Order: sequence, then structure tokens, then C-alpha cells
Amino acid sequence: MSWEGWSIFATFWAVFVTTPGPNAVNCITNGVTLGFRRSVPGIAGILTQAALFLALSALGVSALLLASPVAFQVAKAIGAAFLIYLGVRTWRQAGRALSVAEVAGGTVYGRAFLIATINPKSVAGYLAAFTQFVQPDVPIGAQMWVIVPTALSLTALSYSGYTALGAMLGRSALGAVASRPLRRGLAVCFVVYGALLGAAALP
Repeated sequence: MSWEGWSIFATFWAVFVTTPGPNAVNCITNGVTLGFRRSVPGIAGILTQAALFLALSALGVSALLLASPVAFQVAKAIGAAFLIYLGVRTWRQAGRALSVAEVAGGTVYGRAFLIATINPKSVAGYLAAFTQFVQPDVPIGAQMWVIVPTALSLTALSYSGYTALGAMLGRSALGAVASRPLRRGLAVCFVVYGALLGAAALP
């Protein structure tokens, strides 16, 4: 992956994992109620889900590349459309209160893992992201050595930050990350990314 390609992917992924949602709310809530140190297993739960979905996405993209270059281009176009959908959805929900998914009690780690897994943007979002940034003319294994550490590092930084916010600011942190301008700004980023990447996917 080129430096330019990496920087575009890193910027996209930073927006992807910092957009306020159930994971962020859960991290802030853990920080408020447990403090940062005891909330670390929750961050680990999100990272476990991220690593699993990254692996599944890599396998899916590999299968598409082996099946047909045309199928891969179709997947890129669908992925770009999904990113636009995420942006529109985020924009429409910007005025609503953030909430964490209803998940039965359990360990901090298990609850975080389940919330991350049932997050609506997880499965399709990861696959959409991968189809946009994987280069079909470069062995996918070589690209994973760049993409996966970058994605996991940014994911860890994002949710560590949300947990620290909860520990430091208490419930007022929810108001800070739930502001309408911030959420709509991130929504616009998704739409712009989707439109640009979709145009690049066209013949």
C-alpha cells in the first residue's frame, strides 16, 4: 500500500471508529461507573470484535478477487453506496439522544464485545471499508500487514479516548460527543467518502 493510500485509509478509519454510537456510549458509561483501569476489558472486547471482523472482511475480499474482478468492482460500488447510507443515517440520527444497545448483563469484556458485534454498521461497514481500500493487483496478505495494525491502533485510541472522557468528565461527556454539529460533520465525511470512492469504482 502506498503512503497516499495508507493516509486515505487511516483518515477514513479514524472517522469510522470515532463516530459516536453504541460503542462510544458503552465506553463512556464504563468510564463513569468503573473508572478507566477497570474499563480496559471493555476496550479489549471491542478490539476482539474488530480483529474478528477485519479477518472476515479480508477473507471475503479475497474470495471476491479470486471469483471475478467484475464481482470485486460490483462489491466496491455497493460498499461505496453503503458508506453514503451510513452518512445519511448518521445525519438523520444526529438530533436524537445516543443510547447503548440493550444487552443482558455480564462481564465488561463480554458486554462490550456483544454491543460491538450487533452494532448496525459493523459487518457491512467493515466489508465496505475493505472493498474500497484493498488493491486487487497487490497480494492481499501483504496489504493486511498495513491495514490491520492501522485499523486496530486507531480503534484502540478512539475507544480508549471515550473511556477516558467518561472517567474524567462523567456523564457530561455524553453531551460533548452527542453534539449535533459534530455528528453531522462526521455524517458528511461518510457521504463524501462514499461518493468519491463510488466514482473511483466506476469503469
